[in-house]
Amino acid sequence: MKILYIIPLAMMLSCCSSVKNQSTTGNEKLDTQLLKDVEVLSSDAYQGRKTGTKGAEMARAYIIARFQKLGLKSYPQHVNYAQEFTFNSRNSAKVNGTNIIGYIPGKSNNVIVVSAHYDHLGVIKDEVFNGADDNASGTAGLLKIAAYYAKNKPNNTIIFAAFDAEEMGLQGAKAFVANPPVPVNTIAINLNMDMISHSDKGELYVCGTFKYPDLKQYIDTTRTNIKVILGHDDPKQGHDDWTNQSDQGAFNAKNIPFLYFGVEDHKDYHKATDEYSTITPAFFSKAAGVVLDVVKRIDAQSGLQQLLKDKMIMMDNPQKSQKF
Repeated sequence: MKILYIIPLAMMLSCCSSVKNQSTTGNEKLDTQLLKDVEVLSSDAYQGRKTGTKGAEMARAYIIARFQKLGLKSYPQHVNYAQEFTFNSRNSAKVNGTNIIGYIPGKSNNVIVVSAHYDHLGVIKDEVFNGADDNASGTAGLLKIAAYYAKNKPNNTIIFAAFDAEEMGLQGAKAFVANPPVPVNTIAINLNMDMISHSDKGELYVCGTFKYPDLKQYIDTTRTNIKVILGHDDPKQGHDDWTNQSDQGAFNAKNIPFLYFGVEDHKDYHKATDEYSTITPAFFSKAAGVVLDVVKRIDAQSGLQQLLKDKMIMMDNPQKSQKF
């Protein structure tokens, strides 16, 4: 049984000593801020970050503080980054959720949505399900990408969306696409991270190129220090088709192109053992770097939204097909 305790936010925002001590492994330099974000969000103090709980509120406060420190802008309709929504749970109870939405304006109105859900399963039978990989890791990856673009102005406007209630059926992402802060037809692509920190085999999967094969050009699968694998997106795979199994599914339902980054299920998936101590730090640092590189390559495109829209039309009308 784990003991629940509360740690002040100021302490959480200070540098964690255990992360400091992990700054290198062999000749590989780890991303200490990335690891710190996961260690904080997956600590017992956050009580598993279940939607509607004190732990989820604490997670939001941490993410908002990071957004503010990085200088992300908040849309006028979202007070202090918060997009509130309600939904009915599986037992028909009304649940309140809150997405955290920040953005960095680009040189055009084309929009890239970088997303990750911050919620997890909470406390079950007195055990804290901390969700270090699922999905403190994706949230930390989102913060890493936001930190890069806070210092490097993007070509396209980039929305950073930390979604709530993914574990309850992608509810936060569904609320976002139903009421986006920008016209939905300006969203060129969704780049979603869910479980990117735990792989004993060093494998990061990228899902989405089955439906959008021309997105392959933005993904480097030739790296030698990490295995970047395209897949888990063929409808014939049944349950192993991840197309709609995380928040990118809400974007896919609106025919918005997407790429999803994640690892295969591991022994700690949806268990109390999904803790900071069980992630794979070296792999995680590399995986987050892979996602950032993909975002950078996609953002380098001018006229991105029209480019991807035209390609979708060509896919629906093969006779009009031409080089992407």
